[in-house]
Amino acid sequence: MKRKFSAGLKFVCAVIAGLLFCYLLYFLVDRVFNGSFLDWFSRNYMITRSTYLNEAGQEGIVREPDWYSLKILLLRVFCALVILWIGSVFLISRLYAAKKIRATLQETGAMIRSYMAQEKDVNDIFPPEYAGISTQLVQTKTTMLRHEQLMKEEAARKNDLITYLAHDLKTPLTSVIGYLSLLDEAPDMPEKQKARYIHIALDKANRLEKLINEFFEITRYNLQQIVLEKETFDLYYLLVQLTDEFYPVLTAHGNTIRLLADENSRLYGDPGKLARVFNNILKNAVYYSYPDTAIEIMTEYLPDQVTILFRNRGKTIPPQKLQSIFDKFFRLDDARATNTGGAGLGLSIAREIITLHGGTITADSAQELTTFRVTLPR
Repeated sequence: MKRKFSAGLKFVCAVIAGLLFCYLLYFLVDRVFNGSFLDWFSRNYMITRSTYLNEAGQEGIVREPDWYSLKILLLRVFCALVILWIGSVFLISRLYAAKKIRATLQETGAMIRSYMAQEKDVNDIFPPEYAGISTQLVQTKTTMLRHEQLMKEEAARKNDLITYLAHDLKTPLTSVIGYLSLLDEAPDMPEKQKARYIHIALDKANRLEKLINEFFEITRYNLQQIVLEKETFDLYYLLVQLTDEFYPVLTAHGNTIRLLADENSRLYGDPGKLARVFNNILKNAVYYSYPDTAIEIMTEYLPDQVTILFRNRGKTIPPQKLQSIFDKFFRLDDARATNTGGAGLGLSIAREIITLHGGTITADSAQELTTFRVTLPR
């Protein structure tokens, strides 16, 4: 109601302003510029000619309008008025449209802020004519909430990991100090007992170093920016190198690697970063494989891509954990007593590297068979 009243008042004001303008124009022409206007009009649009006057019965001089020139004048005035009218309508419409757009944007912004800040249904805030905007806004808010939840979960996992690490640092450090104190207090300790204490202290020190490395890994991940240095390299030779490097770890676990790859396979990418990806995958495969089983590495080629598969036999990964296996700070083992895994960043970093290469990395696990699949463009 208020808007209708305001619009009506504006219309009345516009009409009054138009009438005042017309009266002012008439006043200027008729009163202020009367003499000069008449002289100009007489000079340009009046003609004087000699003709026979029937009423007087003789020749006389007559002044009359130059109708041709007047028609040209009227045409020009009419064209000017039409152009002025069109320009005025265009200008007024543009100003009105701009004002309307500003009002709509302000109203829409207020509704968006209200919807994003409150837990109200979208239909309670947006009228039906905003159906398109409200639908997109619901999708945007849902995506934001999902990302926010993922970030909270990631932060919670990181905080829990740091808390566990800080707690776990005390145990091996206390053991190292304890056994070294015993060795220091009893220099005449039997060699066999001394060797045993030294071995235990060294084992705890190694455990302490591993925990500290996890701290550094978390810090490096937060600070790092992965930059690729691509070149053409021998993929088969890279996989052979990784197999040789893992030989001591494989022997300790009783595992072997069966490499089933094309010996003449070349790839364009960052060999150092891809070696890190394959290293992280193999490390997980070794840690979670059953003893005395083989880990298979295979390659599959298509004209535009190559797929590297890492397959191991071990405990089936539950579907809910399989979905989060590439998330930051996620560990398959919840218990901190285990020596498997690290800070939960290996597979997350692997995914980032593969994504930068324009490829994909996935994992599936069923019937005690887990397969990591890395696909890269050729």
